[in-house]
Amino acid sequence: MLERLRWLIVCRVAIATFLLVIIIFIDLKQTSLYPEIRFPSFYSLILTTYIISFIYVFLLKVVKNSHLHAYIQMVCDVFLITLLVHITGGVSSIYSVLYPMVIIYTVLFAERKGGLIVATACSLSYGLLLNLEYFAVIAPQYQSIIPEVQRNAGYLYSRIFIHALSFYIVAFLASFVIEQEKTARTLLAEKENAFDQLDLLHQSIIESVDAGILTIDMEDRIKSFNRAAVDITGLSVADVLNRSIHEVFPGYASLFARYSCIQTGKSSGRRMEMNIRNRNNEELILGCSLSRLRGSQGEHIGEILIFQDLTSIKKIEAAYEKSRRFAFIGEMAAGLAHEIRNPLAAISGSIHMLKKDLKLDPTDERLMKIILRGKDQLENFMKDFLLLAKPAAGEKEWMNLNALIDEILESLVYIPDWSENITVEKNYPEPSLLYANKREMQHVIWNLILNALQAMPRGGRLHIRTTPVVVMNERQCVQLDIEDSGEGISREDMNRIFEPFFTTKERGTGLGLAVVGKIIENYSGTITITSEKEKGTRLRVCLPKNQELAETETIFTKDVRVA
Repeated sequence: MLERLRWLIVCRVAIATFLLVIIIFIDLKQTSLYPEIRFPSFYSLILTTYIISFIYVFLLKVVKNSHLHAYIQMVCDVFLITLLVHITGGVSSIYSVLYPMVIIYTVLFAERKGGLIVATACSLSYGLLLNLEYFAVIAPQYQSIIPEVQRNAGYLYSRIFIHALSFYIVAFLASFVIEQEKTARTLLAEKENAFDQLDLLHQSIIESVDAGILTIDMEDRIKSFNRAAVDITGLSVADVLNRSIHEVFPGYASLFARYSCIQTGKSSGRRMEMNIRNRNNEELILGCSLSRLRGSQGEHIGEILIFQDLTSIKKIEAAYEKSRRFAFIGEMAAGLAHEIRNPLAAISGSIHMLKKDLKLDPTDERLMKIILRGKDQLENFMKDFLLLAKPAAGEKEWMNLNALIDEILESLVYIPDWSENITVEKNYPEPSLLYANKREMQHVIWNLILNALQAMPRGGRLHIRTTPVVVMNERQCVQLDIEDSGEGISREDMNRIFEPFFTTKERGTGLGLAVVGKIIENYSGTITITSEKEKGTRLRVCLPKNQELAETETIFTKDVRVA
């Protein structure tokens, strides 16, 4: 209310200044036309208005009651207007129109009651002034130019009555408008409050849902992005808002095409999936649901996309499928083991006995070596096959992984896959102690290094590094890194390298890495492969440092990446 009072003072000064300009203009240009007019009274009144306005400013700091301050200004304004009417012709003055202005702003401050009080004050002031001038109690201004008809009593009282009636009508109308305006403001405030609460509820629901939700307008621009969407994708709201959906989700076009086919009945099923990459460039698999976004009148205004992260579920499904395959292999191995190993042992023993007693010519000797080499390959295949199906139980012991790597490297020097152009770089900061079965660890390291050597037929660099303590899943682990500068692995083969019987080598069995993966899985470890074609491959194996103290069931993870 104090702010309104300040604006009232400013408006009053502005009106007084406007009247002052008019009076100065008339005083300078038209004095000869109206010699009876004397202007000092005008200047005195305007000066009084300025002085009172400055007093009002002072009272704003002194008088704390805003309503009292408002009534003081209203009474003074009625007095000033009455004085202005007196000095500008009384009954013939046009400035009586200023009374309604006081009544209107009184209603703004004091509502209908205050408006009626001021309307009464204006009526009494105006009527008293005209009566005092009519009965010559006070000398009227410009009496010589007042028409005779305006000195008639009937005309005088009719003007008083009409003005008084107009004052009350203005008070009633202004109060009615103000009341309607207040009612409208109240309703608007209630509606705004209800809308804010509804919007807050809507936002709370959207933000509380665990599924990612985003809305798209007709121009394929993202208009909203909830908290779950931020958590799933790793993208902030500022990163995606008002951007094209095709920039943020490149697979949206095929998703929308599938949705259109479902809508037209050309395709069945409602489940849709889309692959994206998050802020860390990691690939995510999203299960998506797309539907039309409609306005209040049912018109189509965009699309709403709801999605969930299925990456971990897909990994679990892959692990389950792998376990299922291994279970099938185990059942098959159990049946084949007795059927193959016993005849193979008999054949092997018979061949060795025949070889001792027979004197063979060079051709037969070469054929015998082929038979023995085939027998050895078959025996190795059966051992790997049984190890894949059911790893052999063995005693665990504390071992230094660095020393085991050195032993294997010394043995690999004598195999055909070794090349003199291979440079081995070893980085052992300190002993890497591991509690595991030595035979299983030999099998893991042998196969991993052998694959690296076979990827460098013309030579290259083999880098081996061990890290004795790495925290993984809140456990201390030993980390082994093997990096080669060989041919690398193609994108098509990357996701199949741990599958049994998958191999790219002419004489390979496809069981080497499958057995490695099975052993690492049994130790609740992880293996990560990063490869770039023609630039090499890096393998990272993490194994719990002390399996006996951390028998926690975890899902074996194989992470393969193509640069």
